[in-house]
Amino acid sequence: MTSLTTAPGARHIVWDWNGTLLDDNAAVVSAVNKVCAAFGCEHIDLDRWRAVFGRPLRRAYEHVLGRVLDEHDWARIDVLYHEAYRELLHTCGLARGVPGALREWIGSGRTQSLLSMWFHEELLALVEDFGLNALFTRVDGLRAEIGGGSKAGHLTEHVTALGIDPAEIVLIGDVADDAYAAEQAGADCVLLTTGVMARPALEATGFPVVDSIAEALETIGAESAARGRDG
Repeated sequence: MTSLTTAPGARHIVWDWNGTLLDDNAAVVSAVNKVCAAFGCEHIDLDRWRAVFGRPLRRAYEHVLGRVLDEHDWARIDVLYHEAYRELLHTCGLARGVPGALREWIGSGRTQSLLSMWFHEELLALVEDFGLNALFTRVDGLRAEIGGGSKAGHLTEHVTALGIDPAEIVLIGDVADDAYAAEQAGADCVLLTTGVMARPALEATGFPVVDSIAEALETIGAESAARGRDG
């Protein structure tokens, strides 16, 4: 993999949603604790969830709940979590710097899209509610009934639909699976510490790790911005 700081040239960003553009950590932890209560386990805090979070997501819940989960358990967790999370979605706001940073990226002559593992139709509604529709060339969410799997295949499909050379694409996300997905798709990646994964796990991917969207865009590099303006 190459570092964007030494090989800038991205003309398209694929943004992650939860924990990246949407500041939803409090809602996530509250929803996880709804699951914990249902399974008779102690509540956790954000640091604990960050310490165990990963994909497949079922393993993270197995760490927290202290048990192996079968299909029935997983289906129950899916319902409990999403019911609790949806109740708190109205309390979630956009991450610091959004939408200003997204407008600046477009203003430099480049493009961006959104790929989330949140359910597709609900994602479209959220993006519209926040007034972000015009900022993305494409928006894709999860089209399955139950989530928790890797983003890798979804990103490959997303990039194919965009029709852009993966070498000119950067995925900006908040979990190690984003890095894995980017590698599989042939794209680059920058990871944010603003979501649900601890910094050491993010740094272990080998991709740049930063603390804000502004830093992520700085990491991509001024040279790329100049190319966008000139092209």
